[in-house]
Amino acid sequence: MRKVLKFLTGRLFLSLVLIALQLAVLINVLGFAENNALWIQFFSTLSIGMALFVGTRDLNPAYKIGWMLIFMTIPLYGGLLYIFMGTRKMSPKVKKQLIRFNAFHDAGMENVSLNADLPTQALESYDISLARQARYINNISGFPVWSNTEVEYFGEGEDWLLDVLQAIRGAKSFVFLEFFIIAEGEVFSALLKELQAKVQQGVTVRLMFDDVGSIQEIPSHYERHLRTLGLEVVAFNPLRAHINSRLNSRDHRKVVVIDGNIGYTGGLNFADEYANRQIKYGHWKDTGVRLTGDAVWNLTLMFLQLWCFATKEKVDFALYRPTIQARTDGFVQPFGDNPLDNHNVAENSYIQIISMAKEYVWITTPYLVLDNEMITVLKLAAQSGVDVRIITPKMPDKWYVFAVTQDNYYSLIEGGVKIFEYTPGFIHAKMCVADDKVAIIGTINMDYRSFYLHFENAVLFYGSSVVKSVSTDIERILDVSQMITPKFLADRPWYQKIAGTILRLAAPIL
Repeated sequence: MRKVLKFLTGRLFLSLVLIALQLAVLINVLGFAENNALWIQFFSTLSIGMALFVGTRDLNPAYKIGWMLIFMTIPLYGGLLYIFMGTRKMSPKVKKQLIRFNAFHDAGMENVSLNADLPTQALESYDISLARQARYINNISGFPVWSNTEVEYFGEGEDWLLDVLQAIRGAKSFVFLEFFIIAEGEVFSALLKELQAKVQQGVTVRLMFDDVGSIQEIPSHYERHLRTLGLEVVAFNPLRAHINSRLNSRDHRKVVVIDGNIGYTGGLNFADEYANRQIKYGHWKDTGVRLTGDAVWNLTLMFLQLWCFATKEKVDFALYRPTIQARTDGFVQPFGDNPLDNHNVAENSYIQIISMAKEYVWITTPYLVLDNEMITVLKLAAQSGVDVRIITPKMPDKWYVFAVTQDNYYSLIEGGVKIFEYTPGFIHAKMCVADDKVAIIGTINMDYRSFYLHFENAVLFYGSSVVKSVSTDIERILDVSQMITPKFLADRPWYQKIAGTILRLAAPIL
């Protein structure tokens, strides 16, 4: 009852009510139009025009199919819906934002005193194929590969969170934090205690969290309270109570930077379930990494460019460079992806790893909502003799996403991909490892939102000890996971199959 009351009195519910009222007004107007031949002709022509526009654009085929279904099922109003909710064409305002976003990135790279070319040349000597992937990420996203970086892998969320708190205690100059979710509870209270202590010592603390991601977990305008404690705080892309497709562009990143020398990322947010202090869906399996040294600069740059983008502040990037060189442990390449351009760096990074694999490629993901390109490359690898395994949760956090996830099993298993479900509970870790040479850990789910709509980040490890740590951990995960068989799929209830098929068609536009 308390949760229901909290929802009904919260900002999210109010925003949904206001959006519903806007839709009601729109439906009313459209109802009037149905009785007017001129308006019918106008809206029908608009839908035809939008259908032709979508069909000829350079968009993902699954996204096109989803909107074509809308145009066919509600031909009178499909075009109007696309204008309100579907168009991804950048307005002049968004174009200016993109220019400003890129300017912040370029400003950061100009202040790199480290020689970013040497690690790339060394990586070429190690493996030319991996160097090609590193060059792609650097060329498109601007984040180079580094050596002189120590790495540590955390196979459990609580261990990662405790290490972050310990490192914050040693901060001397600044602490940057960026998360999709912050939630009131034991875990965030522990973080806030450490951050307050640092502020009192004169350390600069900047915290950025996603407004929609955290809206159900903290009181309204919680950032105001945090600012009274001395923190610099931004609620990213605040929820506006009007129909707007740009509200889908969420900050799904997880980044911690301490003094420019220590950096963290992974799948974890500062909420109790990530440390299994609150049990929601069985055991919550999550992973993260710690970087020390040169590669932390990419995480710092990632945070600062989005901070400047959100606040319009001008920042001297040179003040935040790494000041130490750590022991080299392979090659490390943190990178970010954003929805403001037409480059799908996150998805393409996975595709490159899968397509280059010769022996095996193992993946863990909480969601499996794939486009045709990803399904094709996974099946092609499996049919070429590569051991392709994907692990998803047995206990999902979103039933409708899980329905689409399981609907994707059919084609993948038929193509030779092995699917497993993590029986102890919910696996939230987003990882991929291949051939004992390369691994990726970060915030990227294998779904449309991560690939196309969200700000995301991850770290690629080439020839690093983290690669072995990830493969060993996935072996342990497989030991407690159930392999999905054709019989399992055949025995699924009919209503789950229908729901999965329908939702899968709609997934690219939701």
